Amino acid sequence: MRRCPLCGAGSVVLYHSDRRRDYYQCATCVLVFVPPEQQLSTADEKAEYDKHQNSPHDTGYRRFLARLFIPLTAKLAANAHGLDFGSGPGPSLSVMFEEQGYPMTIYDPFYAPDQAALTQAYDFITATEVVEHLAQPGHVLAQLAALLTPGGYLGLMTKRVTSAEAFARWHYIADPTHVSFFSEATFRWWAAQQHFKVEFPEADVVILHKPLTTVAGS
Repeated sequence: MRRCPLCGAGSVVLYHSDRRRDYYQCATCVLVFVPPEQQLSTADEKAEYDKHQNSPHDTGYRRFLARLFIPLTAKLAANAHGLDFGSGPGPSLSVMFEEQGYPMTIYDPFYAPDQAALTQAYDFITATEVVEHLAQPGHVLAQLAALLTPGGYLGLMTKRVTSAEAFARWHYIADPTHVSFFSEATFRWWAAQQHFKVEFPEADVVILHKPLTTVAGS
């Protein structure tokens, strides 16, 4: 049985097909995903990332990241410690936070694979243009949630699914490394499961807030 990589449910249906891949949607959390057998190998995936030319010196890229940076910094206490998860070959968002006095740790499975970074607690975690690449988003997001201190923030950037019609002509699905596609409903579902508050301050931006106290039964 095919199962959803976010929530584990077995109630999935074919959402869209093109000449490259199939895309399934979960009836429970409404994640749209590419089946594992149609995903790139690890080596081919890294080869795609090696083409990226992002840099903290690129003002256009800084403006792009500012869509998350600005609303998230407005919520942070002074000296809050952050993790930039999936920092890529040219870490940039972490540099922007450090410039404002926030100590940062970076982690990337290909470019900064220090597992010690995933054993610490953080006041906030960012993952920009990351979740769409995750073959097992349920496992990774739960891991990040567990690393957050009570009252901490998880800030994400990813383009969102809006409708089947828009999906069929969406440039975002042409990237072979994009395998998990979230909608606003998917983020609201996940936030409810974690007892997190969720907000969407900008296009493609999601900020999730971990409660200060553990909810009974969670």
